Amino acid sequence: MDVASLPAFPFIGPDDNPFIPVKGADLERLEGPVGKVRLPFGGWAWLISRHDDVRQLLRHTGFSSDQYKTGFPILNPIPPKQEDASGLFIFMDGEEHSRFRRMLTAEFMIKNIRRIEPLIEETVVQALERMREIGPPADLMNEFALPVPSMTICHLLGVPYSDHDFFQDHSRVIMDRNSGPEETQAALGALAGLLGDLIKFKRATPEDDLLSRLVVERVDTGQLREDELVSLAMLLLVAGHETTANMIGLSALALLEHPGQLDALRADPSLAPGLVEELLRYITVVRTGLPRLAMEDAEIGGQQIKAGEGVVAMLSMANRDHSVFEDPDDFDPKRREAHRHMAFGFGLHQCIGQPLARAELRVALVELARRFPNLRSELKLADVPQRPMAVTFGVAELPVTW
Repeated sequence: MDVASLPAFPFIGPDDNPFIPVKGADLERLEGPVGKVRLPFGGWAWLISRHDDVRQLLRHTGFSSDQYKTGFPILNPIPPKQEDASGLFIFMDGEEHSRFRRMLTAEFMIKNIRRIEPLIEETVVQALERMREIGPPADLMNEFALPVPSMTICHLLGVPYSDHDFFQDHSRVIMDRNSGPEETQAALGALAGLLGDLIKFKRATPEDDLLSRLVVERVDTGQLREDELVSLAMLLLVAGHETTANMIGLSALALLEHPGQLDALRADPSLAPGLVEELLRYITVVRTGLPRLAMEDAEIGGQQIKAGEGVVAMLSMANRDHSVFEDPDDFDPKRREAHRHMAFGFGLHQCIGQPLARAELRVALVELARRFPNLRSELKLADVPQRPMAVTFGVAELPVTW
């Protein structure tokens, strides 16, 4: 196979519209809904783009999420495998993955997220009032989109918010495709050191937070090793704020580009749940999709995929599938089928923190609309700086005035 002739993936690079996940030029080069693409670190993989095919792939038990398996389609630089990083369950399969997921399921159930919703609202209001005090213009990303999920996940885990700059800086390195393996490994090591010390503290003086509960209920009972809890906490800390921060920023930008929808939300906050689902579909911050490795021969979307071949579930394209979403490139908060999106993935590896992310988005957007009736962007859409090399897509800054 002439791999060099295949379309280069991921589809990244500057563009004037952050709401177009795949440019026309890249679409034209694809063979079809199941086609081959060239990977950034060598080799190729099947790209799966249709909604039904992505669902079929992500629920198929014959595909592995273990990025360290030979032949896995690597999309981002990864550090050498560390035996003491065994709590990173998103890269695990089968019972190994399920063991960690079961320990967290209850924490992220909708009823428990509703219990902390007053905290989310308080966090959102404080961030917005600080932004107001700074006065226009202000960077909505730096003053609002980043602090809200950062403070929320810190409180949930029991991480002192005084450490948020430390973990935010290091998580940005981890989530940047420009970071080399050594740089990523150093950032992971720094976070592991911070969390390891914190877990030792929780063991001596447990509090009412997730880390303390996991120490008392899982580590002290022998169900979880301390090093496993360190890497598990690291995963929750990084994933718990990076994706939601980018969603808040891009959601605000989408509403600023559709001021009528912002006015409608201000007049009727009950529109928020439907609006959030459409934003999740329309934006899809995991633009590079979800990579998997075939462990057995399988057929996806009519294409025979052999054991040992890599595949990528392209969530953003599945969320723009014409067969599922009418006029999919339009932003329509009244869209009835918006809930069928796969912004959180699908199947056994579907994002465990999605109830928290939905709650943060809903509260953040309602309060932003209510407290800033004259909010507007300082930049034209084409001039808003983007972060195309981030693992989760976002904007680098969003200057606003009011």
